[in-house]
Amino acid sequence: MTDAAADAPDLPERIPALTPAGAGHQFVFYGDACSGVPGAPHEATFAGVNAVVARLSPAPEFIVFPGDEVIGLTSDEAALRTQWRHWHEVEMAWLDRQAVPIYHCTSNHTTYDAMSERVFAEMLPHLPRNGPPGQEGLAYFVRRGDLLLVFVHTCWSGLGGEGQVDTDWLDETLGRHGDARFKFVVGHHPVFPVNGFAGRQQRQIAPEQAQAFWRILVEHDVVAYLCSHILAFDVQVHDGVLQLLSAGAGTAHRMPAESEYLHCVQAALDDRGLRYQVLDPAGQVRERLSWPIELPPSATWTPLAAGAQAAPVHGELAADDDASLLFAWRFVGHTDAGPAGPAQTLLAAWDEGPALAPLWIGLTGPGRRLTVILTPWAGNSPHYWFGPGLPADAAFDIQLAVHAGMGPGGIMWRTNDAAPWSSLEAASAWGAEALTWPAHWSIGCDKGGVADKPFLGHDLSVAVLAPNGSVSP
Repeated sequence: MTDAAADAPDLPERIPALTPAGAGHQFVFYGDACSGVPGAPHEATFAGVNAVVARLSPAPEFIVFPGDEVIGLTSDEAALRTQWRHWHEVEMAWLDRQAVPIYHCTSNHTTYDAMSERVFAEMLPHLPRNGPPGQEGLAYFVRRGDLLLVFVHTCWSGLGGEGQVDTDWLDETLGRHGDARFKFVVGHHPVFPVNGFAGRQQRQIAPEQAQAFWRILVEHDVVAYLCSHILAFDVQVHDGVLQLLSAGAGTAHRMPAESEYLHCVQAALDDRGLRYQVLDPAGQVRERLSWPIELPPSATWTPLAAGAQAAPVHGELAADDDASLLFAWRFVGHTDAGPAGPAQTLLAAWDEGPALAPLWIGLTGPGRRLTVILTPWAGNSPHYWFGPGLPADAAFDIQLAVHAGMGPGGIMWRTNDAAPWSSLEAASAWGAEALTWPAHWSIGCDKGGVADKPFLGHDLSVAVLAPNGSVSP
């Protein structure tokens, strides 16, 4: 896989890769092929994704594969080794692994017991043996100049199996490499639920370890946690650290066709941050993001009047760049003192007619929890996003951003301009990309400006940062 091959007339058109501006790195991230069996359906789908990776120009510096290379899950050691050999010697034969190293992560299909852990380490002898005792060749770190990659084993038999991880070693390793300018942690299982798929250990890292795990990432300024396992592409942010999930390398028959697709992720990293593009098997960019998002001071955002008014922009967002896909609001006020929990509107976005407001932002429940409700299709059930609760009879100042390029994780909150963003909790497979932005807004009351679901506190003020007219009515 070299750029010199780009001149060959029989090769398909090359795909431009994102590259760092100045010093930095660029790589590919994709996982969950579940292949290794000649003639099986996953072999063909995995080949389609690999063909896209092979077309990237320039070629990636390295590849991160966060698990489930082979179908595995067999007690027959010889059969498992045969799957690994087919994956390496046939399915990945196109890749020059001397020029483009590939770093692997343990997973539920490949390291499900002590035998499969031993086979994983033996079949991947190029991986470093610098992990914690008992996890040599399973957990490890790679230092590439100013870049640190830490691979954790989220299925270790020594801790009980799937969904378990050694947080002490992770903390110590990140601390020893505090001088690294860029840090990524890679594991198979996500920490936060994706597309509503939740469940201790089977779907996520065990909750008693997950909180400590994420705190370590935040304290050590990790850019992102790269993971897999749930058959989707998903991005979320929590306390300023991204959870970036890619599990579209081949297992097509279990992916929800209406919301997910086979893919690989190509990313570039430099002093400006992380940029990525998600490529489908046709080589088309389906999603992209530049992180962190950069916003002007909230003191400069446009104030909104109370009650009903025309939306500053409406229609479909033009996906030119991140600024074209982002709305942000600052909500300032004082909550009511009542003990009950009726829904209270901060902002509703609506069109004329009987349909529910496609976007509703407010407080719900006795805890006055920040809530976003999306109803992009009339007659379909709303989907809910939940943020922090607000105390009774207290001042609040909170910011909410809706990024139509980040899927369900693109509905985020923070406390002030300097605070990190966090995605709201949701069980949806889609986000604001499903919206056609309505023509009317109401502040402090629901659709039409009538006294329905009114804000029950006082001194509510709202300011907006809108995409500067980058929508088509």
